[in-house]
Amino acid sequence: MKLKKVLCLTMAGVMAFGLVACGDSGKKETEAPAATEGTEAPADTEAPADTEAADTEEAADTEAPADTEAPASELSGTVKVAAVETAYGAQMWEDVKAAFEAANPGVTVELTVDKQLEDVITPDMKAGNYPDVICRSVGAESALTETFTKDNNLVNLTDVLEMTVPGEDVKVGDKILPGFTENTITQPYGDGNVYLMPMFYSPCGLFYDANLLKTKGWEVPQTWDEMWELGEKAKAEDIALFTYPTTGYFDAFFYALLHEATDTDTFNSALKYGEGVWDTDGAKQVFDIIEKLASYTHASTPSQANDNDFQMNQQLVLDDKAIFMPNGNWVIGEMAEAPRADGFEWGFTALPAVTEGGERASYTFFEQVWMPAGSENQDAGKAFIAFLYSDAAADIFAASNAIQPIVGMSDKLEGDAKLYYSIYDTGAVAVMDAFATTDPVEGITVRTSFFDPVNSLVTGDTTKDAWVEQIKTDSDALRGALKE
Repeated sequence: MKLKKVLCLTMAGVMAFGLVACGDSGKKETEAPAATEGTEAPADTEAPADTEAADTEEAADTEAPADTEAPASELSGTVKVAAVETAYGAQMWEDVKAAFEAANPGVTVELTVDKQLEDVITPDMKAGNYPDVICRSVGAESALTETFTKDNNLVNLTDVLEMTVPGEDVKVGDKILPGFTENTITQPYGDGNVYLMPMFYSPCGLFYDANLLKTKGWEVPQTWDEMWELGEKAKAEDIALFTYPTTGYFDAFFYALLHEATDTDTFNSALKYGEGVWDTDGAKQVFDIIEKLASYTHASTPSQANDNDFQMNQQLVLDDKAIFMPNGNWVIGEMAEAPRADGFEWGFTALPAVTEGGERASYTFFEQVWMPAGSENQDAGKAFIAFLYSDAAADIFAASNAIQPIVGMSDKLEGDAKLYYSIYDTGAVAVMDAFATTDPVEGITVRTSFFDPVNSLVTGDTTKDAWVEQIKTDSDALRGALKE
């Protein structure tokens, strides 16, 4: 949970709702983003037309594949790259810099990697000297990315998706997992264009003891109806179906469930506190499921769902006293030294589908890379971003446990890492959007409205209907405070 604790601190200064993405404890040591409300698409931040990757003709008497050259081979000068140093360390960026320069002898990478990145680069930016490429996620306390987004100071990177990955015969867009460039974070203006490219990600879902299910002869539920059937089987053996570390862990769970139960328009409207959205059939279904799940939740969960005791709820899963808990990939390392049932084996799954054959969703936190509109070497900057999705760069990052949403990356992983990073390769839909940022509203946060009442629902101190009515009232207030 130490991973989750840092996330909460970074988000507190940005999100109107404070610790929405993680609750009282942080999800990961790197910065996990939260979605922000977009602004109108800028009129003049389009990238130069000549930055598209240039295909080269295959020589008739060689075996080199066609279309493998990116424009980087024709570039020169200096490309300034700035990246925040996270738990992954700084060396991986040094190694990527060296690999890019080796592939592009005419280009020098001026690299800045620092834990306090904003403090380092802001003075130069105030003087008009901008990095060409910045790796800094939304959700940071400084709100650097959000500020550039709100001010329409981002370069349109849609053409990067059409560039050929340097040294490979595939386009950048074809290497990125579905969903990672089609969300409100990477497309903040809602104009169909990508301004922030996805980088390292952390899937979220339901963790469980695979050995327990194997021993009992129980199957992982594929639908919520199957989940309730399993709940009855578990109850007969005095095992709870569900627990959660804190109510903050309902963020990722809630977004994934809402995505499963509603259509795109309803989902997007809900995240902007749309009027009447909580009376729709899909939204009602979400709370019906949560209400029923509360009845299968371990009785001690609410009393332990706090900063000091949250690991006791996670321990319920390791002790086979509860089957499923919502969490992220950090939990495996977080509980590495904790005792556990004989034969315990981590399992990980997306949420069950609302209907047979329906969508199964898994929320993910991810980091982003982008270009300020004031960058001077945009051609080289875009070529560098394209290089980040090459196998060479991806392998360098993966060696530091920084995994990108690249098709086939899970095939290169082993053990627990393969367990959770393969979730999108096996049919789960990646969900990345979150409630829109608002100006502060006294007495109301997204967490207190949408997530904290779960405790009271489990204890019986509130009802589903009372919770939904409060959400409607709070949504009215938050809708009026949406950031423009």
